Amino acid sequence: MPNFTLTLSCVDKPGIVAGLTSELFGLGANIAESNQFWDRDTGKFFMRIGFTAPEGIDKDGVERTIRPVVERFEMKIAVIDEARIPRIVILVSKFDHAMLHLLYQIRVGALKAEVAAIISNHEDARAIAEAEGIPFHHLPMEKGRKAEQEAKVLGIVKAADADLVVLARYMQILSDQLSTRLFGKVINIHHSFLPSFKGAKPYHQAHERGVKIIGATAHYVTPDLDEGPIIEQETARVTHAMSPDDLIAVGRDIESRVLGRAVKSHLENRIMLNGHKTVVFA
Repeated sequence: MPNFTLTLSCVDKPGIVAGLTSELFGLGANIAESNQFWDRDTGKFFMRIGFTAPEGIDKDGVERTIRPVVERFEMKIAVIDEARIPRIVILVSKFDHAMLHLLYQIRVGALKAEVAAIISNHEDARAIAEAEGIPFHHLPMEKGRKAEQEAKVLGIVKAADADLVVLARYMQILSDQLSTRLFGKVINIHHSFLPSFKGAKPYHQAHERGVKIIGATAHYVTPDLDEGPIIEQETARVTHAMSPDDLIAVGRDIESRVLGRAVKSHLENRIMLNGHKTVVFA
């Protein structure tokens, strides 16, 4: 039987859940998972439903069936056919730990995705990409040629029909133009527990301040550096005896786990944007 995921957001009103589930019942669908959230501050309602449909029902058929209730409540919806394998493009620089974690999660089946391409401004990741049978693109960042380099990145993303771009410790700042063009489709792992220690060398900043907790943050990329909607975070305790290198070593494990969870949530359509924040259904 075909499996689908439906996400929706709209102004909260009585009858949303009843109206939608009635339409799905009429379709012969069986709801396997349902999560919902009412943001009292904004009055917005968010919902995610996973369901199976009778044989012969496709994505267009689901959308036609629920159109009356969608129009009645002015819903913003997305219907996803779970049979399709999501495609991602990974951008990485020299630190490859977060990328390797993603590749391993895909290999063992913990993450349902296909890596369509790996892009780097260095050659270090080429051997890994070739070993995995993934197309590798070396696009160095040369002075004064950022726009040209990013145009090539965008071309690769489009040609790959990518659902998501993952910055797995890609140590370049995306331009405002590219960040805006791909809004909601780019996840970055920042090696700090945001909003603290933004920008370069956050572990060194943390060491200088004598912090007792470090962390990592996965967030959507926006034109405002390290200000995008936060998806996932994790922390670890550290001590005064630890050097910046010690903090970096601890942080790399956290970065890999946090990015992996964020990518998984996005590809399973569990994240919904809510202004500057996110709703992340477990």
